[in-house]
Amino acid sequence: MDFKGCLSVLVSFHCESSSIEDCIKEINKKSEGILPDLAGFVNSAKILLSFGAFMNLGVVLAIDRSTNAHKVVRAEFSSGKNKEDAINKTLEKLNAVIPEKGRIVEFEVKTYTTPVTRRTYAVGVVVYNVFEQRKSASEYTLKERRRMIATVLELFNYNPKVLNISELARVFGVSRDSIYYDIEQILKEAKVK
Repeated sequence: MDFKGCLSVLVSFHCESSSIEDCIKEINKKSEGILPDLAGFVNSAKILLSFGAFMNLGVVLAIDRSTNAHKVVRAEFSSGKNKEDAINKTLEKLNAVIPEKGRIVEFEVKTYTTPVTRRTYAVGVVVYNVFEQRKSASEYTLKERRRMIATVLELFNYNPKVLNISELARVFGVSRDSIYYDIEQILKEAKVK
């Protein structure tokens, strides 16, 4: 996905399936495949969940790219003796995966009872961020440093003249040559996209 120059972007995941389990797995897989590489945090979210002959699950995220966070969309399901039992089991599963510093942005829980077997299922979806703890720039990995420099370059249409190379080298605790090489690699990558 290419979002050059955008400070806010929308991202969507959708699944439709006759199998609740397959739909849940697909949404979780899409989230795990796309969100880690996307800079920013989830500012807001809409969760669309409906049942019928097929289960429809859609999640639309508004990503604010100004600050980075670990972004997660997690879906779980459980069956139970009744609605309350199924919901509590699903919430237990969701609560088990939300880390201590996780900040919930949106959630949805709905139930479905099969017409023939009268089995009740609950499906829950939660969207949350885990904001990174601030660390000094000299502790950044190469990948983190390049991501930060790339974000600034992207905002200025990949014009390296806006950067103060000496100041970046001082802040990151690396040589000026390292910063020049980072910029060179970022610009090469930007041309490929």
